[in-house]
Amino acid sequence: MTTPILMPALSPTMEEGKLAKWHVKAGDKVKSGDVIAEIETDKATMEVEAVDEGVVAELLVAEGSEGVKVNTIIAQLRDEGESYTPGAKAAAPAVVAGPPKVETAKVMQPVPVIAPMSMAVPSAVGRVFASPLARRVAGQSGIELTLVQGSGPHGRILKADVDLALKGGAKPRPTVKPAPVAVVSSAPAAAVSSIPDARLYFGKETYEEVPHDSMRKTIAKRLTTAKRDIPHYYLKVDCNIDTLLDVRRQINEQAPKDGPSAYKVSVNDFVVKAAALALIRVPGVNCSWTETALLRHKHADVGVAVALDFGLITPIVFKAETKSLATIANEVKDLALRAKTKKLKPAEFEGGTFAISNLGMFGIRDFTAVINPPHAAILAVGAGEPRAIVKNGAVVVATMMTVQLSCDHRVIDGALGSTWLDAFKGYLENPVTMLA
Repeated sequence: MTTPILMPALSPTMEEGKLAKWHVKAGDKVKSGDVIAEIETDKATMEVEAVDEGVVAELLVAEGSEGVKVNTIIAQLRDEGESYTPGAKAAAPAVVAGPPKVETAKVMQPVPVIAPMSMAVPSAVGRVFASPLARRVAGQSGIELTLVQGSGPHGRILKADVDLALKGGAKPRPTVKPAPVAVVSSAPAAAVSSIPDARLYFGKETYEEVPHDSMRKTIAKRLTTAKRDIPHYYLKVDCNIDTLLDVRRQINEQAPKDGPSAYKVSVNDFVVKAAALALIRVPGVNCSWTETALLRHKHADVGVAVALDFGLITPIVFKAETKSLATIANEVKDLALRAKTKKLKPAEFEGGTFAISNLGMFGIRDFTAVINPPHAAILAVGAGEPRAIVKNGAVVVATMMTVQLSCDHRVIDGALGSTWLDAFKGYLENPVTMLA
């Protein structure tokens, strides 16, 4: 039997990617677990492996091809001993307007398997998170995945769950007629097209075109949507960080300078820790919006914005409220280094409950940041600088740092956001309270 191999979705938001490299060629034998290709998304490069054994019959997408849509047939796999005619087409998954059928094609699986970012199968009642192999087995058996209880992380359905459902007599998926295609208003398109193309204002000899890469396209799309759909409002406060700078100096003087236990704490590490503790103290800010409910998170998973030559990425410090300053310092350093070489896994930069964008190292005093869904807030951090302030009735010089909180008004009301900022400022101005 000849089966198509599809371009995998390495995360729930992935729509297309670059087929960076093939590790196999036509005629090669592969078995489950063999790495056969590298797929490059806007923010990471992932190895993918075969989920079954067979012989590579034909590679249909050339190495280095960009903009390959998810579920595009990129290669053909045949059973050993079966003949194959180049150019032959295997049946591809049907695309319907209503609840889609689960495809039966052999698909790729990212290495390592990342449960929160696993491929999701839309169904009539919502999104179903399942491994590629579980989806294939369910499709071949006619099992409706919405009837299967997942035992994997975050309720992800595994092959073992499908096998158990088969033994227990789970109901086959009913036949669903394609629903009529809805007519979508063209208003958004008209709004975008109403902005004149910049080329209209300049002669060709006056500029050089730099094509958008996938990361820049993704940033533009996500943040345009966020700014348009999320009702932002902003709260700003000044923090005195003189005590923090003194504590930081003492910590770094006593910290190991070499070996695996070495670390060096930055001001931003204090900011991450203070934000995490404030999120736990004021849990109403540590939430995500959905159309049916607020998701109140149990831990503070803080994303830290990292500037790259080709865009921006926000790797996450998970359960930051439980970690020491030294641990946060080394973790942020490692995440930033791997982000710049596109070695992060999707689970390390997609999601999180809150974000921090720090432009203080560029000398920026204060700025406004755009919320990055699924977060309900983001903290913009400016530079610490000497300023004249009034203390005990006298004008003195202190090192002040301005921070601005962008809030989603659907989730965070003004009083709640102010309460969070007050807690954050308290931790930052009295850093010893973070060390208890």
